[in-house]
Amino acid sequence: METDKPMFLGEIQIKDDTITYAGSMMKEGNVKWDREIDAGGNLVMPGFKDAHTHSAMTFLRSHADDMKLDEWLNTRVFPAEARLTGESVYWFTMLAIMEYVTSGITAAYDMYFYVDDGARAVRDSGFRYVFCDSINNFNGTVEGVEKDFLRLNEDVTRQISHRIGFHAEYTTGRQIMEALAALAEKYQAPVSAHCSETKKEVEECRERNGMSPVAYLDSLGLFAHGGTLFHCVHMDEGDYAILKKRGIYVVTNPASNLKLASGIAPVKRFLDEGVPVAIGTDGAASNNCLDMFREMFLVTGLQKAVRDDPEAAPAWDVLKMATVNGAHAMGLSECDTLSAGKKADLIMIDLKQPNMQPLQNLEKNLVYSGSKQNVKLTMIGGRVLYEDGKFYVGHPMEEVYRKANAFAREILG
Repeated sequence: METDKPMFLGEIQIKDDTITYAGSMMKEGNVKWDREIDAGGNLVMPGFKDAHTHSAMTFLRSHADDMKLDEWLNTRVFPAEARLTGESVYWFTMLAIMEYVTSGITAAYDMYFYVDDGARAVRDSGFRYVFCDSINNFNGTVEGVEKDFLRLNEDVTRQISHRIGFHAEYTTGRQIMEALAALAEKYQAPVSAHCSETKKEVEECRERNGMSPVAYLDSLGLFAHGGTLFHCVHMDEGDYAILKKRGIYVVTNPASNLKLASGIAPVKRFLDEGVPVAIGTDGAASNNCLDMFREMFLVTGLQKAVRDDPEAAPAWDVLKMATVNGAHAMGLSECDTLSAGKKADLIMIDLKQPNMQPLQNLEKNLVYSGSKQNVKLTMIGGRVLYEDGKFYVGHPMEEVYRKANAFAREILG
């Protein structure tokens, strides 16, 4: 296999939720393991990180399609979300988690409501979550954000953690954003938000504030300690310098942006400017599937097409966006690679499927021809949640489907 990347034939040892060894094969000793898994020549790698999603929006899959973003939000999404309950969010989140693990996703950066019920689904399933608030003029308070920040960051295992966030500039008043900037300064914490997703959003922000969304949010002090911005499709020339100076991660969401006709993010320009990029699926209402393989291919394929450059966004860069960069964008540095001391969040890729043959270059196979059919096993914190088509998420598959469908019918009529 042609590769100059850190790949080796060896073994990984895990104790509790942590990798204790990753290296060449060791001689058999007297250690007694609870379980030994023979990868059988398949690829074991870090799990993908979905760096922007709205998990419980699975209930809106295929319900609000073929519409412009503002119409989609105001006439279909927001009214339906007003009828959500904590129990419905639990089951919709559980459904999303099942979909994540089939795609080799081991952590999600989730922006949604009913945080406690989402957290309950995460704990019950064994999945890993970073919560990001979605407050705006109509929902949530800065005091609530602070309470979430303190409470959800108490988990020493880091199965659940929290970062400060808000929905977007166009839904959030200046007073709220300034209070969030003060909160971020108090805890020296990064801030996350949707940003520069559509041309209309950027133009209206410029009319209101005399500058782009990136520049305006920066002027309020929101990025004094870095941050993560979702979408970043329509950028001003001055935005790139701000992103780099503030150490901001951009999360690109190509499938959602294409389906809503929002545009194509300038990923190649971000890379050229030294701005780190991660990848997110966005929610199932706008995507409509939570599939990292499709996102990776779209990231590289779209950049090659719009830049008229087949060398744009090469496979290794995109694979890094989906794994290491995603972990860092979410504040999960302990989940970025497979090495001693890191969390045991890993996946096994079936290399015996025809789309993985011949084995000439693994990262190119993953990005250009890989699919969910290749995910053989998904492990999070040393616990197997998905293996050979079977789920181990705390509930039978049939129960999750039944509950999710019943709540969807109740909410959507």
